[in-house]
Amino acid sequence: MSSTAAEVAYLLTPDAVRERASDLLKLAERDALEHFAYRAERLPAAIDWVLETIRSRYPSLAIPFHSRWRHFTVGDRDRWMELSRELGVVDPAERARVRFDLAVTSVLLDAGAGARWQYREPGGAAYARSEGLAVASFHIFRSGAFSSDPRRPWRADSVGLAGLDIAKLGDGLRVSRENPLPGLEGRLALLKRTGEALAARPDLFGSDGRVGDLFDHLASQAQSGVVPARAVLSAIIEGLGSIWPGRLSLGGVALGDTWRHKAARGAGASDGYIPFHKLSQWLAYSLIEPLEEAGLRVKEVEALTGLAEYRNGGLMIDTGLLEPRDPGLLSRSLPFDAEPVVEWRALTVALLDLLADGLRAKLGISAQALPLAKVLEGGTWAAGRRLAEARRPGGAPPLRIESDGTVF
Repeated sequence: MSSTAAEVAYLLTPDAVRERASDLLKLAERDALEHFAYRAERLPAAIDWVLETIRSRYPSLAIPFHSRWRHFTVGDRDRWMELSRELGVVDPAERARVRFDLAVTSVLLDAGAGARWQYREPGGAAYARSEGLAVASFHIFRSGAFSSDPRRPWRADSVGLAGLDIAKLGDGLRVSRENPLPGLEGRLALLKRTGEALAARPDLFGSDGRVGDLFDHLASQAQSGVVPARAVLSAIIEGLGSIWPGRLSLGGVALGDTWRHKAARGAGASDGYIPFHKLSQWLAYSLIEPLEEAGLRVKEVEALTGLAEYRNGGLMIDTGLLEPRDPGLLSRSLPFDAEPVVEWRALTVALLDLLADGLRAKLGISAQALPLAKVLEGGTWAAGRRLAEARRPGGAPPLRIESDGTVF
């Protein structure tokens, strides 16, 4: 492997996400970053805020992993179990394939929804933001919109995804002039490119180009019924790496959710790059439950990192852990690849690890008992939302990001 190929391979790992983020936090601890100041003295208060949130939501500390499946139960309704009963599928492998089909398409639609959009469930309540997108995508999936086979509507395959159009997706998401959703075109393009990626990798997605066949690939790689979390993420990045639009590349390889920051140091061609792989890691977390329900065990989940997105990142600013050096930064609209946004996201990833350590110390429990996936769910994401809802109309994040529907 050439040195450039090795550096590219490194940037596509969660190790690179954690290490590059940690490097920026070390600079912040020396007050050496341009866009944000780190206020370490506020870390104990931030830990207490997250702990209060955890205790209010999960008093017994029986916290599930952070995943898309939590959003499918909003409004005290377990939509997956409803669909599962309709499926009538008893084969564990096929159940897992359907869950992969649903989770992947839903996560790919789960970018920022803005403050005005909401989805009113048929015969039910209206939901906004991530929950609204989850419920909307569930019903779009349930309608068979992602399948090319009317006899098997509850699946997502290359032909079905490639055949989507803006009218069908917009109708499924209830988009209108009065109910605008940022990045609708970007979401459509992402799903259509996913269809192309499925068809291009039969080794991962089978001859039908079905999302769910990724389960069979991972199951075939298992050793004694065990799959490393890194392998789940690696398969996602390898199989879907081509779907992300207009991203940076090295050596002809698309780097996905990877951006430039002048303070990021690294070997050779990787110098200056910071990866996050937010949606890919969110998806990896969301595939753990289907894998384990099918009888496999996912190990080393701690290898995955915190997610660099609105709620976790908003928590860092709203608790005062991060202060913009330019107060005007919070009132401007910023491109998602702007260096202040990259810096904020990197510091968020590193601070999530510090918060997790602090929570475990407060509770007197181990990382095995409270892994990062549970801290996120319990946790930092909900704590960030609580602060946002208390401080800004509609629970808007503290930074205004120009989203294309594919990053956050």
